[in-house]
Amino acid sequence: MTEQPQFWFNIRTGKVETEYDKNQGKDLMGPYASEAEAAQSLKKAAERTESWDEEDRRWRDGDDEA
Repeated sequence: MTEQPQFWFNIRTGKVETEYDKNQGKDLMGPYASEAEAAQSLKKAAERTESWDEEDRRWRDGDDEA
């Protein structure tokens, strides 16, 4: 059985890399199952962080509706 290729997003270069051409781990996000998923990883991380920050603000201000 052949393994599917994995992809990483390099936050330093802004490029998607594979296991064959990836740089040091400290600059990488992943692995991801597809090139498209890796390419969107930084955007998705920013969206999640924004969502979590909003949840924290609501909790801190007592506006959290559970």
